[in-house]
Amino acid sequence: MSTRLAYQFASGYPFALDPFQIEGLEGLARGESVLVSAPTGSGKTVVGEFAVWLALREGGKAFYTTPLKALSNQKFGDLSTLHGVDKVGLLTGDNSINPQAPVVVMTTEVLRNMIYERSELLQDLRFVILDEVHYLQDRYRGAVWEEVIIHLPLDVKLVSLSATLSNAEEFADWLQTLRGPTRAIIEESRVVELRHHYLIDGSLYPMFVVEGDEQIPNPHIRLLESRSNWSEVRRRRRHGGPRAASKRRMPRRPDLAEFLRDAGMLPAIYFIFSRKGCDAAVAQCLRDGVDLTNHSQRHQIREYAENRCAYLDPRDLDVLGYPEWLEALTSGIAAHHAGLIPVFKETVEELFKAGLVRLVFATETLSLGINMPARTVLIESLNKFTGERHEMLTPGQFTQLTGRAGRRGIDVVGHAVVPQQPDIPFRQIAALASTRSYPLISSFQPSYNMATNLVRNYSREEAEHLLNSSFAQYRTDRDVVVVEQLIDRNEAYLASYRERMRCDRGDFERYWELREQLLRLERSSILREESDERNRSRNALAAAQPGQVWTVRSAKVRGPVVIIGAERSKRGDPRVTVLTTSSKVIRLGLNELGRAPKVYGNVTSDGDLLINLRSRGGHLDHGLRRQLAALLSRYDTSSPAEPEPAQGDEAALNEIEVARSKVIQHPCHDCVDRDRHAQWAERAHRLQKENDGLRKRVMAKTETLSRQFERILGVLDEYGYLEGFNLTEKGWSLSRIYNENDLLISEALSRGWLKDLDPAELAALVTVFVYESRGPYEVVGNLPTAATKKIFGKIVRLTERIRRSEARSGLDMTRGPQTGFAATAYEWCRGATLEEVLGEDWSPGDFIRSCKQTVDLLSQLQQAVDDPALDKALTEAMEGLNRGVVAYSGVA
Repeated sequence: MSTRLAYQFASGYPFALDPFQIEGLEGLARGESVLVSAPTGSGKTVVGEFAVWLALREGGKAFYTTPLKALSNQKFGDLSTLHGVDKVGLLTGDNSINPQAPVVVMTTEVLRNMIYERSELLQDLRFVILDEVHYLQDRYRGAVWEEVIIHLPLDVKLVSLSATLSNAEEFADWLQTLRGPTRAIIEESRVVELRHHYLIDGSLYPMFVVEGDEQIPNPHIRLLESRSNWSEVRRRRRHGGPRAASKRRMPRRPDLAEFLRDAGMLPAIYFIFSRKGCDAAVAQCLRDGVDLTNHSQRHQIREYAENRCAYLDPRDLDVLGYPEWLEALTSGIAAHHAGLIPVFKETVEELFKAGLVRLVFATETLSLGINMPARTVLIESLNKFTGERHEMLTPGQFTQLTGRAGRRGIDVVGHAVVPQQPDIPFRQIAALASTRSYPLISSFQPSYNMATNLVRNYSREEAEHLLNSSFAQYRTDRDVVVVEQLIDRNEAYLASYRERMRCDRGDFERYWELREQLLRLERSSILREESDERNRSRNALAAAQPGQVWTVRSAKVRGPVVIIGAERSKRGDPRVTVLTTSSKVIRLGLNELGRAPKVYGNVTSDGDLLINLRSRGGHLDHGLRRQLAALLSRYDTSSPAEPEPAQGDEAALNEIEVARSKVIQHPCHDCVDRDRHAQWAERAHRLQKENDGLRKRVMAKTETLSRQFERILGVLDEYGYLEGFNLTEKGWSLSRIYNENDLLISEALSRGWLKDLDPAELAALVTVFVYESRGPYEVVGNLPTAATKKIFGKIVRLTERIRRSEARSGLDMTRGPQTGFAATAYEWCRGATLEEVLGEDWSPGDFIRSCKQTVDLLSQLQQAVDDPALDKALTEAMEGLNRGVVAYSGVA
């Protein structure tokens, strides 16, 4: 029966299904759940589509979940084409289309919320497809997948679709333990062969060659690399440069585009881990006249793009750079990244699939699920910025990116190209490309919202059992034995190290501790000085006035400057425009200023000149520039600015001197073997630190998630969300708020702080809970009104109180508010134009995403309040935000 059903379904496809796909179909037909782990582009979704077919055949329902709204939109279109628009619905938090349909596509968070709310839509549910299930290791959102797997009724069968995992069997074992019969289907081979290439000295070479019975890194590339390094050394010597080889330049992007075209390797996805880099690459190709389409293709592209964007306001299209975007598109070239509006990205995706767009410069966000198979993938750099630092791609990330190469049914071979990297030797790149170990690691942690929903739906014993059923705890129990063995081994080494650092002059371990204490104090002093310096720079910028003379020491300019303009960015950061002695005009913000400037007063006592300067707002004619530059020469700015003494410096210096004195006076300080003893002490210190960390890991692992759940319940009890193991009215409200700052939001709501605000103020204030700065530094913005500033002050103080409560309980859960989007949301909600709100500070994609995230939280708040006036304000705030380009983003 199962085989017959599988082949009946398979007969509807224009190609023969692979054995792993047939195995998945037969497992579902027998009533099993299935886990399919297979390379990108291998056709895993066929198994999910069979689950949908079975549900419709049996008169039941199927939910198809994805981690991203863009993927939900794409799958909604695919399934609507297969089964008809009347049978397929879409739920993505900010959009609802035909939710009563027997097949509904949704984000995983929506399904989690439906389970907790015991939604009527769950009736007759037969199958849930968890697409990209490996996303459960995402540190911010991954817990949602485990919540769904744990809480779904056991009679619902799961179809878990994943990229290749090295521990797929372990994950399947957990699924079977939790949900009953589960078939693990693991396919490691690709339908289309993937060949790795290395681009060096303008030529393409295979990254691996066969030697005997095995593949090895191409030795010819190693030879070319060594010659290239030596040629660079000699070139630098001839030109009087340093003796070591300098960083080599990457090939120009337009040259690479034409190289791929001439080699017959298009269509291609060219990965650049920078939005600006992607946009710059498109612009560079246009400037160089790169054209990858013919007249007929250009006509088709223009017609499709114009139809997709016809609903947008022409004024907004100009702001969004539509003419430039369309010009590149008709040349067969496009960018794809999160900074673009959804309809631009969706248009690029559709035209690429249709073979009309031939080259897409993309960030790594394209690697997740979006259906854009290519003949070739080129990865420009193997280092990516994580928001805090640059890190090399992991083997799993590299495989995910290169997995897009090779179109099933079209290409015999797919190509993955890596150009020679300035700082990474070929042997390391070859090792990255050949590694096949990427295990799935759980990120599951209870949240306040999860805790209230567990209390709401289960007894204490049931809740603890469910938490201990997580994949995180399953893996934990297996790992503890291995870690304990490692601790024992390290202890044996420690005993040896301590014996070798023994000193006959005294206690060398104590001497080492004194040295470490001195080093920590000195480092703290340096960090404090750097912080004080940054604060002085910030204060100087904030107090700057046109006409002031500064001495500046920055990467952009050194020496005397006169300020000709002072302003704040839309994010509230102070910045100045200055004129140098060479009449050059430069803009300086906190990051460009460097060390704090020395302020000399105004450039002139001539009041008329000063008034004239200040009235111009930084726009000077040539004559006034020369006049100001000449006046600068009157000031003696040769002496360096002395830093202001920071408070507490004297006490800190005294503490350092006392610590230094203890080190010098210790008897081991004069030991002739001190340096040798110190080497062993350093090894012992590192190993002891490692063992301390391992012991904490064991404690954390054996201290189960249920114990962390108890600590969370303690905080909730402190703030009045529980009575015993029952929810109070506040607890019921919190159970409907799904956000990293769930407790903070609930407290602000229950204290009435969101009342009496007009819709635009409400929109602005709610953004502080959802907005998060990109990059290592928080973007600080302005609160738009006195009312919002007052309430935000209360929220900050409440955040500090909650964090103190968490610290007492050994928790760290509340992220805290950020103001970077507040003023922008306020102006947009009040009817500002797109041009007015974007300015230089926002990419269109970030702006739309932040608006939609805010709308989503406003919608949640509506479910959590019982106040008609506030409900009305929330509705108007959502309407004010969800308009224009925000409201129109393709399907969703």
